[in-house]
Amino acid sequence: MRDSLEDDIINGRRVPGERLDPEALGREFNVSRTPVREAIQQLVASGLVTVKPKKGTFVARVGIDQLIEMFEVMAELEGMCGRLAARRISEEELAELRGALERCEAAALAGDTDEYYYENEAFHDCIYRASHNGFLLGEARQLKQRLKPYRRLQLQVRQRMHSSLREHRAVVAAIEAGDPAAAEHALRDHVLIQGERFSDFVASIREFERPVSVTG
Repeated sequence: MRDSLEDDIINGRRVPGERLDPEALGREFNVSRTPVREAIQQLVASGLVTVKPKKGTFVARVGIDQLIEMFEVMAELEGMCGRLAARRISEEELAELRGALERCEAAALAGDTDEYYYENEAFHDCIYRASHNGFLLGEARQLKQRLKPYRRLQLQVRQRMHSSLREHRAVVAAIEAGDPAAAEHALRDHVLIQGERFSDFVASIREFERPVSVTG
């Protein structure tokens, strides 16, 4: 249910400012109040949904400036994870990372952006864990959770999935080589939204925020 709601919001089927009625959602997904409440709590944590006391639950309005700031911090956290992973990764963890890369490659080859999204999340989590820094792992996961819908949105930009895959290969090569500086640089640039990617991202956000005309 959470994934379906997330997908609806990302793809504009539920627009910013739209009210979400928990009872209506329960009927729509044929579930009890508990799954609805849990899904809403998860979406609130990711920043997609806001709860206004005495007013209700709403699809959050996206603030581009705040998102860019969050991606800047995410890029630094991921870069740090990459630097530490290049120094500390075990052979077992390296095999797991290679496997995650292979699954990303398979999803990209199939042109399946949804599958790539999930495998991409697993790929990055491998690197977080390979940093062997529990505090950093927790901080990276927490911020990634808030940014997940927008990282997914980026994959809808034309050719971004294949560009992402090339960047993944560079990250793995740096970690395999035990090159902390290269791993940090590759991961930071992979996550940071800059240059043409910035323009594409802003355009996708604006399209996402565009009101949807509903006719009867």
